[in-house]
Amino acid sequence: MAKSIAELKIYDPAEDLGSAEGVAAFMADALESGDAGYVAHALGVVARAKGMSQIAKDTGLSREQLYRSFSEKGNPTLKTTLAVMKALGIELTAKAAE
Repeated sequence: MAKSIAELKIYDPAEDLGSAEGVAAFMADALESGDAGYVAHALGVVARAKGMSQIAKDTGLSREQLYRSFSEKGNPTLKTTLAVMKALGIELTAKAAE
């Protein structure tokens, strides 16, 4: 029997990012897309998975600022992005394009 829309649960990828390998794969996919909005959104998902309150403490930014920066319409600065990546233990590396 088919479920009604009211019975369906909204999927939150943050619930499935329990391992460093999962986070790395998720962020690698976002970075490979070349879409700045998708990268910012993915970083926000990882931050929620790790705990936005802790990320706020580690970066010195407010939770509200983090949620706003990494929302669908957010546009985080490079400084904010790098601070959050550092707090999450994510490294940004560069390689020559093929």
